[in-house]
Amino acid sequence: MSEKQISYETPSSEINNNIYRVSNVLKFLVYSLIGIFMFFIPVKINGTSSIPLDHIVTWLNSTFPSITPLFALLVILGGAIYPFATKTWNTSKFNVVFSILKVLGLIIGLALYFNVGPSWLLTPNMGPYLFDNLVVPVGITVPLGGVLLALLVGYGLLEFVGVLGERIMQPIWKTPGRSAINALASFVASFAVGLLITNREYKEGKFTVKQSVIIATGFSTVTVAFMIVVAKTLELMHIWNLYFWTTLFVTFAVTAVTVRIWPISKMSDKYYNKGQGEPDEKIQGEYLKNAWKNAMVAANNAPSLARNIWDNLRDGMVMTMSILPTILSIGLICLALAEYTPLFGYLGYIFYPITALLQIPEPFLAAKAAAIGITEMFLPALLVVGAPLITKFIISVVCVSSIIFFSASVPSILSTEIPISIPKLIIIWFERTIISLIIVTPIAFLLL
Repeated sequence: MSEKQISYETPSSEINNNIYRVSNVLKFLVYSLIGIFMFFIPVKINGTSSIPLDHIVTWLNSTFPSITPLFALLVILGGAIYPFATKTWNTSKFNVVFSILKVLGLIIGLALYFNVGPSWLLTPNMGPYLFDNLVVPVGITVPLGGVLLALLVGYGLLEFVGVLGERIMQPIWKTPGRSAINALASFVASFAVGLLITNREYKEGKFTVKQSVIIATGFSTVTVAFMIVVAKTLELMHIWNLYFWTTLFVTFAVTAVTVRIWPISKMSDKYYNKGQGEPDEKIQGEYLKNAWKNAMVAANNAPSLARNIWDNLRDGMVMTMSILPTILSIGLICLALAEYTPLFGYLGYIFYPITALLQIPEPFLAAKAAAIGITEMFLPALLVVGAPLITKFIISVVCVSSIIFFSASVPSILSTEIPISIPKLIIIWFERTIISLIIVTPIAFLLL
């Protein structure tokens, strides 16, 4: 992927000799199909329908219940040490703050693992909820997803999809066609996996700063598996298809709006480290033929499978070490504020004029749920369990389509090399929440 692609001025005879070999065709087809299967094809096992990657994570959790939490704790330990070992902890105020938060995450992780500490920390919906439902699954999913990404993104599939998706992605969302893979990977695998792809593509010069921010804040939402948890909690499984497709539509529709307003609209079009970048060449006509050519070029230039797996595993582990400590520290702080202070009740007044104007049943409850979504995407669902169906449906969509929340997605985005600040992430979250409410509410009234 990182090697320079063959120029399109290469003589056709040389191209035929170099890139259309059977070995390249097999690499593209076999590896890509395995990757697609692992990330995108639901399989029913023991009555549960999910993608193979999720089944593997579930199997690891259930088969090794004493090992996976220990693994997560060791990753947290590595994440707390890493900034000091690499001497990057004090290179900026941001790094100082987050290095301290990672050490705090380690302290919290040790307390939860050994079940010691104040009673409020050990309450099931506080520390144990974060550790069991976010830290451990993310700790397994991201490294494992990184290994499988070697098959999905390393042998031409991104290039193939990039050509075919260009006509849709660029005019609507202002991103290259290959970003369609990032969007799908986030929905079916993990927002962290989607960010892993985005960070890799950004560093390789495929995406600009603006494009990377659009993908990270517009597509990298929670997974289908997590949406199922929300739907079950709010008793929406009987309308699952309506909920899923509405959420998909609203999330992408909101992104189409936010890319055209500040702050995203004013972000840099520079590439990584202000380099020139290697964006996909604009294709005019013969899309299928050019998609196949680009795929063969990528397969021809791809590193060995072992090298590709190692590179992705290494990137996945570095990201996981950065994510896990801050999920615990930032997530716990936000959960504690939500549980023990009236802060989010006050913030609910910001959204109350919108929810009241839209005539959402129990408008202040809906407003408070919308406000609390910035802490953890699952908390709004817990808040509206007893609300009318329309309110539950609206909030279940908004908590997914708003994308940005401090317990996991914010630390994940900040752990990448995509340059975006916390204040701008908060502004984007605010915009996405309001636009989501405006789009989903008439849909809910119309279809329910």
